[in-house]
This record gives sequence, C-alpha cells and structure tokens, in this order.
Amino acid sequence: MTRCRLLAEEIRRKQRSAESLVESALAQARRHHAWNAYIFLDEQGALRQARERDRANRRDGALFGVPIAVKDNVHVAGMPNTAGTPALKSFLPTHDAAVVRRLRDAGAVLMGKTNLHELAFGISSANAAFGEVGNAFDMDCIAGGSSGGSAVAVALGMAHAAVGTDTGGSVRIPAALNGLVGFRPTVGRYPNDGMTLISTTRDTAGPMVRDVADARLVDAVMAGYPVSTATEIDPHQLRLGIPDTRFTDALEPSLARVFGAALTRLERAGVTLVNVETSEIDRLNNELGGVVLYETARLMPDYLKRAGFEGSMVDFTASIASADVRDIFGAIFSGTIDEAYYQHAMNTVRPALQQAYRDTLVGPQLDALIFPTVPMAARPLGEDRMSVLFDDQTVNAFGLYIRNTDPGSNAGIPGISVPAGIDARGMPVGVELDGAAGSDDHLLNVAECVERIFADD
Repeated sequence: MTRCRLLAEEIRRKQRSAESLVESALAQARRHHAWNAYIFLDEQGALRQARERDRANRRDGALFGVPIAVKDNVHVAGMPNTAGTPALKSFLPTHDAAVVRRLRDAGAVLMGKTNLHELAFGISSANAAFGEVGNAFDMDCIAGGSSGGSAVAVALGMAHAAVGTDTGGSVRIPAALNGLVGFRPTVGRYPNDGMTLISTTRDTAGPMVRDVADARLVDAVMAGYPVSTATEIDPHQLRLGIPDTRFTDALEPSLARVFGAALTRLERAGVTLVNVETSEIDRLNNELGGVVLYETARLMPDYLKRAGFEGSMVDFTASIASADVRDIFGAIFSGTIDEAYYQHAMNTVRPALQQAYRDTLVGPQLDALIFPTVPMAARPLGEDRMSVLFDDQTVNAFGLYIRNTDPGSNAGIPGISVPAGIDARGMPVGVELDGAAGSDDHLLNVAECVERIFADD
C-alpha cells in the first residue's frame, strides 16, 4: 500500500486516529515555522475535520483522514487565497476548486494554504510579501517554485501530500529540489476552475508526495478516476530516451554525476536507453516564450475583479511585493505581446512542438524521455534574490531552473520528477520522465518502475 493509502486504511479501521495524524503535522509546522511553508495554517479547522473523520460512521474515501496542504492559488472555501500577493490578502473564496472538492470528498483533511513564488511567476519561492520559503534540506537554499511551500510542507512532515500548480515547472522543480515526487498531468486531466490562473494552455494542478504510488493515488482523486493499482513494468521491456541539447548539456558537475549514476543503475537493471535528438523541440519551444504573458494579460484583470480588487492593473502591478514579479507584470501590461504573435504560436508553433514530441517518442518506440529535472540542485540566491552561482558564473535563477521543465509544459504533456540521489553538497537531485500526451497512467507505471530500480540498487 502507499503511504497515504495505508494511513487512510488505518484510520478507517480505527487503528490510528486522524486527530493524532493532524496533531503530528501541526507540531512539525510549528517546529519548522521559520521555513515559511504555510501562508495560512488552519490549526483549529484541521483538528475539527480530523475529529469529524474519527467520529464518522461512514469511513470510506481513498484519502480518509490524511492531512493535505493546498497551494495558496487554489481555492479552498473559507480559507484565504492570496496567490502570494498583498492585493489578494483579504480574498476569501466561498467555494472549493474542483480538485479540492474531490480531495475533500475523498476524506482528506485540509491543513491550510502553502506559500509560493508571488502570483506563481517564479522558481525560487522567494516571496517578498509572505517570506521566502526555505529548502527542506538547507533553509538557506531555494525551495524551488512556484510551489515551494507545498514541497517543503510535505518534505518536513507538515502534510502527507500537497497540491501544487505547474505552469512551466512549478510542481516538478520544487519536488526535485526537496527530494519528492512531483507530477504534472496532461493539461486538461484535472479541471482548472477555482484557481488563480496565469495561463489557459499551460496551467494545471499537480500532486506533490513522497513516492510514485502516492502520486498515483492523489492523481486519481484529483482527476475523478477510480483508484487503480500499478501495472508493474519489467525493466527489460522499458525503453527510455535520453534527449540531447538543452536537457543534458551544461549540467552542474555534481548533478551530472548523480544523473550518470542513475542511468547506469537503469541499464544494469535491463532498461534500454536510447539517445534522441531534440534540437527541433528546443527550437520550437523558444518561439513560445511570450504565450504565458499574453494569456496572463487576459486572465488576471477578470480574476482580480471577481476577487474584489477595485484598482487598475497599474495599481495592482505597483502593489506586487517581489521585484522580479513586479517587473514581469510591468511587461505584461505594456502590451508588448500582440494578437498576431499569439495566434501564430497557438495555430502553428505549438502544434508543431506537440508533433515533435510525438515523433521523438513514437518513432523509437519510447515509453518516456528521461533527463535531469533541473540543471543544478538547490543553491542560495544571490543578494538580488534573482540570481544563483552556476559553474562560477552568476546567472538568472529562473532561466536556469526552468530550462528542462519548460518545453513539456508548452506542449501540454505529462511529466513526473522522481528522486535520483544526492549531490556533492548533500542536496537532492531529481530526474524527470516525460510521456506522450494522455499517457499519464502509463507514465506513472514507468515512474514506479524507475523508482523501484533506484531503491533496489
């Protein structure tokens, strides 16, 4: 059984109380308060939910009594939804997002709302309004983003699973940097209502958990599917593609060694590794850089109005606390991304990118692509809170850490980050597996096989 499924089963059988599980998570949240994982921790509400579970006569639900945290850009009725920005600090949704409602219906205990990179526009979770999220392994290093609080809450035992959102890597990056599994489904697998969306084509919620089996469980609940067991894959029947260009070039040396060792373990177990050429994916992806900016410009004004913000977009931009995000929103509302660019991107470039992924996977009969989730494990930010030191060079943190996760996001395909080892500084390293659009269930099977090989080595 999975960690979460086992806990739910024990609570259903009264072998363990939901209240004790929640109390333990709350104790960890208090102990690690300095990590800033939560923006809003609903201590009394979580205990009340847990006691209701313990008193219930009907004790079904795949996540019965399991404490789960929710990123603070996904609506939970009665809890604030700040999206990590001051202008929304008083916004109190009255309805759950669909994915949250499904978690609640499955018996989960909702612990509170987790910290994030402001407005989900960044990869460090250095939030100037609600505090920077510290990495679970070293609080002086970045937690990853934008779902940094969700990752750290799970990694430090403040919840047993968490909901993140992923536009260009925001589930997979913090999962990799904190030693977790992070799953981004095919766009459209989960409903997107009740979220502070910044992109119609790229945004999706995603589970952040300790192992792939828990990812499968939470994914099924969030997707509204029956919970299924894994289909075990024989490693000798598994074919994984190793992409070139952006995915495996210019890796930090100690991370490269971990990735190389991971490939060796897979080969030793019988997995077939195939080198694949991905320059066309790289080229097409680079032509889609303005899509999110265009979509945010159309999504955000209406969302802010519904959330009760009465000022102009100029006022809203001025209220953003984090300098990097404020600069982005200044560019968004300067009107630099025009309709002709967007239509060309949607009608020509994005379909070509999706076809390039299909060709790359289907031609060599690959189950998935495999590559490092990020080019470097977690490191401290520079004094400007926007840069990191990479190979003795000061580089933009966003551009570095999103490099490998971005293309699959633009294509809308599923991806999952799985822990693969520890680098020379003692920080976690994740490998990502990307599959064909709609292959989510198979990709989870592949990831479980890879995870098992790593564990058995």
